[in-house]
Amino acid sequence: MKISDQLCEKIEEQIATGELPPGCALDEATLAEQHGVSRTPVREALIQLAAEGLIEIRPRRGAVVTSIGPGRLLEMFEVMAELEAMCGRLAARRMSAGEHAELLAAHQACEAARTDQDSDTYFYCNERFHAAIYAGSHNAFLGEQAQQLQRRLRPYRRLQLRVRNRMGTSFKEHEAIVQAIVTGDADTAAQTLRDHVVVQGERFGDLLASLAELAPPSHA
Repeated sequence: MKISDQLCEKIEEQIATGELPPGCALDEATLAEQHGVSRTPVREALIQLAAEGLIEIRPRRGAVVTSIGPGRLLEMFEVMAELEAMCGRLAARRMSAGEHAELLAAHQACEAARTDQDSDTYFYCNERFHAAIYAGSHNAFLGEQAQQLQRRLRPYRRLQLRVRNRMGTSFKEHEAIVQAIVTGDADTAAQTLRDHVVVQGERFGDLLASLAELAPPSHA
């Protein structure tokens, strides 16, 4: 893997964990020093992150972690819910026995993380769970679109899991999703995934409250 790709992954992870919150400035020289690399791979990594929508590169102002307004964020989760629903519908019709086994393995890994109350581990197991559904849809283009938007929403999806009781609720929702997919119930698979991903009402309020905690301090 190229140095710039490795760096891109590291910065993406820092954004997802909130170490680099929305609005945070990213200085090329500082990043190069922190990671022990030249500025060229840093610049390449920042361009890649900008293409993914995780950061914005502003003329004469440098790069900053993208800050999404509440309305836009809600719209993105609505689209994510529909993409996941489509993946679930197709996965219920097309998944092989081996792909069912991978989905169940990811589900069991989520259960272990939930039991340990480890939201960070649950986050990665949850990504594996959803990736298994994308693969099981056997629609490469759909899977690519879902994966791309999921990466864009990573920081916010991770924050959701830190809300009280969200891990337990998420796991129960996974149970229903697995049951629908394994039994071939396409309509239920689509609806349970849609409900699982969409962020409305109290869940959206909880997410905004979590975002407020991570906001960089004002220097007015």
